[in-house]
Amino acid sequence: MKIYTGTGDDGTTSLVGGRRVSKTDIRLEAYGTVDELNANIGLLASHISVSSDIDNLRWIQNRLFSVGGSLATDTDTTPVPERCHVTSDDIERIERMIDAAGDGLPVQKAFILPGGCTGAAVCHVARTVCRRAERCVLRLNEQHPLDSNLLVFLNRLSDYLFVMSRRLNFLADTDEIFWSE
Repeated sequence: MKIYTGTGDDGTTSLVGGRRVSKTDIRLEAYGTVDELNANIGLLASHISVSSDIDNLRWIQNRLFSVGGSLATDTDTTPVPERCHVTSDDIERIERMIDAAGDGLPVQKAFILPGGCTGAAVCHVARTVCRRAERCVLRLNEQHPLDSNLLVFLNRLSDYLFVMSRRLNFLADTDEIFWSE
């Protein structure tokens, strides 16, 4: 199978459903940023040693792939494939993951600067990419209304990544870096 087709050489690509759009289309910006987030989650997983945390990150990667599929679908002509829907169960699962990651952490008493151990620093990068992806998806939602579960999922994911960064520093016995003037 050839990876190159040449069909995008003119600066366009196909959405799910077949319609061709510019590669600068807001839809591509949204799912491209979700793809970037997914790559950063993969990088984060390479810095994690707790198997249950790796399992959570792999689940997130699979869900993000589904989010990308949803965002890439031309909903004017084609329904979003069922496997690309974000469900309330997905949101409940990530909320449980946030709660579990936060168990046993010290109370946060100040703003935390990104950093600490390598895993936590990578986690913060993923969190900021997640926030950018969320902003892109919100802009897309203004033009092409999306399922609200997808928006909630991205918001919860950035919360999860923040708590995970704290967890990783805690597990590495690395002090958090607090904002000071």
